Amino acid sequence: MLNIKDHKTHYMFDPFEYLGPKRRKMLDDSWAGVFRDHVRHVLPVDLLAKHYCSDNGRPTNELGAMMGTMILQHMHDLTDQEAAEQFAFNIQWHYALDVISNSDSAAYVCPKSIWSTRSTMTEHNLYDSVFEAIGDELGKVFDVDTSLQRIDSVHIFSNMRHLGRIGIFVSTIKKFLTNLKRHHKKDFNALAQELRDRYLRKQEESSFAMVKPSESAKTLQMVGNDLFFLIERFRSHDKITAMSSYQLMTRLLREQCIVEQDGTTGEKRVAIKPNKDVPSDSLQNPSDPDAGYDGHKGKGYQVQVAETYNPNKDEENPQLSLITHVEVKPAHASDANALLPYIETTKQRDMAPDKILADSLYGSDSNHEKAAGLDIDLVAPTMGSRKDAPCTLADFEFSERGAITACPQGHQPLKVKKKKGRFSIAFATETCANCPLFQDCPVKTGKKGRSYIRYDEKVARLAQRRAFEKTDAFKEEYRFRAGAEATMSEFDRRTGVKQLRVRGIKAVRFAATLKAAALNILRAGALRRRRNKGKSPFTPPFGSTIELIRIVKEQFFARLGHFSTTDGKFVVAWFFLPQFEAVLFTRPSIMACTIKL
Repeated sequence: MLNIKDHKTHYMFDPFEYLGPKRRKMLDDSWAGVFRDHVRHVLPVDLLAKHYCSDNGRPTNELGAMMGTMILQHMHDLTDQEAAEQFAFNIQWHYALDVISNSDSAAYVCPKSIWSTRSTMTEHNLYDSVFEAIGDELGKVFDVDTSLQRIDSVHIFSNMRHLGRIGIFVSTIKKFLTNLKRHHKKDFNALAQELRDRYLRKQEESSFAMVKPSESAKTLQMVGNDLFFLIERFRSHDKITAMSSYQLMTRLLREQCIVEQDGTTGEKRVAIKPNKDVPSDSLQNPSDPDAGYDGHKGKGYQVQVAETYNPNKDEENPQLSLITHVEVKPAHASDANALLPYIETTKQRDMAPDKILADSLYGSDSNHEKAAGLDIDLVAPTMGSRKDAPCTLADFEFSERGAITACPQGHQPLKVKKKKGRFSIAFATETCANCPLFQDCPVKTGKKGRSYIRYDEKVARLAQRRAFEKTDAFKEEYRFRAGAEATMSEFDRRTGVKQLRVRGIKAVRFAATLKAAALNILRAGALRRRRNKGKSPFTPPFGSTIELIRIVKEQFFARLGHFSTTDGKFVVAWFFLPQFEAVLFTRPSIMACTIKL
């Protein structure tokens, strides 16, 4: 059965008034105040409620509090047990999640409930809706300008062991044999005892970790032969080939080996691929088949993060730097392919930028042209090495259509020709021969007294971009991209995103996305505290009178609960008290006392 609290209805009496104005101000100026005021009522609880029965079964924990717990758990990088303890005893969590009672039914959640909620949200991709709802609300509340944004990626590790090539083969075979023994005991027993012991006995398995470098090629060939043998042995067994561990073996064989056939005997043999021929999207660990490999940063995943920035520092009115986009990909995915999905996602939420700052991996000519077609100015350095030659194509002057209008010495071309996207520019050979840059100039001597330079439209666009990169205007504009590095550092320091406790791309996406949403809340809390710095705590009017009424009310109902008689006078009180309480008191504990009577 569903248990959902209406977080949009305000309390007649403040349930946290007992804290006093100073401690209450500390809560209001922290992430807990931001969560209570702007986050809890926009959480998409209805999407989570679809996966529970509305009129049958045990009542759920309050679903709004459970969804909020997912965010706070990743905000503080907690285990399930630690999150359950914070939910039970931490007043900041109670304030943020609107836990106003100290009873077990309200202030207790078991780690299994946290696990179940996370499993449901992960399986049905509810984390994206949570991130977008929080980002949209904070953007409106803090009046965030999304016209200027920057994007970068950060490498993260899932909870998997980093294995070498031999380790990948051994772990994959061991996983298959373990599952084969569990589900197909007869087929497992039919295998040679030596093969089974090699991968399942601890003494034999540990020997793979002590392989000498000089024997690694021999050992790798041996495990490759074992892998091929097991694949061929059970190829015709439909139930075994349907096992995920068997499919991992076939993937490993395809990525790491070459199956050769002897032309004379027709016998198949396995050859191990050289390291350079193994693709970057190959299997890194059978416990996390989705992880990829980046030659620069290693195994794992990458998170694309885009945020707003403000070039004008206003100390009196600071602005919120809001994360507008987060996406998780395997480590081998290129940053160049992440730009357009980011633009499309932010456009759907009406948070698309007018200008994007990015590094050179995002700034391919194709991305630059597609962004321009969407009326977005992509500011990113061009790829490739910079030539130190005194004269390059970037030193020439170009028209808006990409044709050269003058050389670095100011000479105009004799003829400009364009055909099928290629330019042919002719200069006078006599003029070029007397030029001091003649030896280093890309213009080459041709026929009929002319010298030529030929290039296509892409080369012209790149040359113009390289020329712009040398200007002070580009340097002033691009210097704000460095702030993305600080964001990645903050992302890891505050939420622990670089080393996750989970594995598998679904679980990694869930964790990284909620950590990004949590970072937005933390930033909003810091901004609120900064804006309210120096302001005195708010003291509500008639505070002492309201406190007196609350004390009298609690004492009255506490003593009324001891009565057990049902004489005429008490029956009259029973009929009138519920109406009296509905007007003045809303605490669930008092309602429970009344019902008990």
